[in-house]
Amino acid sequence: MEIHPKSTHIVKHNTMKINLIFLLTCIILISCNQSPNYTYDETPTRGDIKIGVDESFRLLLDTEIFTFSAIYKYAKITPLYKNEYEVVNDFMNDSVKTIVTATKLTENQMEYLKSKSLLPKTYTIAIDAVAFIINRNNPDSLIQINKLKQIFSGSITKWDEIDSKNKSGKIEVVFDNNKSANTRYFLERLNLKKFPENCYSATTNDSVISYVEKNKSAIGIISVNWISENSDSISNNFLKRIKVVGMTSELDPEGMSYYRPYPAYIADKSYPFIREVYMITRETFRGLGSGFIWFVSGEKGQRIVLKAGLVPSTMPVRLVEMKNK
Repeated sequence: MEIHPKSTHIVKHNTMKINLIFLLTCIILISCNQSPNYTYDETPTRGDIKIGVDESFRLLLDTEIFTFSAIYKYAKITPLYKNEYEVVNDFMNDSVKTIVTATKLTENQMEYLKSKSLLPKTYTIAIDAVAFIINRNNPDSLIQINKLKQIFSGSITKWDEIDSKNKSGKIEVVFDNNKSANTRYFLERLNLKKFPENCYSATTNDSVISYVEKNKSAIGIISVNWISENSDSISNNFLKRIKVVGMTSELDPEGMSYYRPYPAYIADKSYPFIREVYMITRETFRGLGSGFIWFVSGEKGQRIVLKAGLVPSTMPVRLVEMKNK
């Protein structure tokens, strides 16, 4: 049987029409089955990532992430809170592409990443202070910095060596973790090879607070964002359980002026134990990690930094002098 050319054209046209309808149907079905949170790609305000965070800055980053996610509903950031050593290791092993830490990468680490055609970028987001806390029943909430150094050198081991009236017993120095930013900071800051035998690890910042709360002889070392005087219920609860130690400055180590780690004294460097907080990214494109860094460095993020008791790095801080009448 002979097929007329016109009939062949009609068959081809109908086949193309059927294929087009099938394709459109598939697209509609796929779209209907997608979750409302589905994203086709990652942008500075959309995606799903994990970031490494030094546990010292957990309260600060919890607030930053909560606020960022509330503004950008398609952005999901999961923080992995670990000690400084593990955070940097995760970054070098490409387990995370963005980290928050109190240390910059070393020259060897930078060279290694460059050999992999990666150019990590480092941003300073805050000025932090390392705070000293004591039991509420300990009478010595003011310590000269020279005497504090003697505690770390091991030449002062009892509270009555600081004040003969203090009967709190043998001094116990409690850090959060033996691989944390706090332990590294003091080894470098005081030029120590190791800590004396009366130094102990309590695993986390909140466990340091709990230990000091229960032990009159202890002096704990934590990041200031855990005890900031703001409206945050968690940090305020911690502050009610312990006392914050005031220190003399490096410029007047045996003077009569003492400074606690408040933003004004961190900003003007009267308080002696301060450090920078960094966000570092190895992203090769402008992804969600970069977007989060820009947010934290911007006005909203820096206001959160100030509220957490740290000093913002990218916005001016107003210092107000208080005078007693």
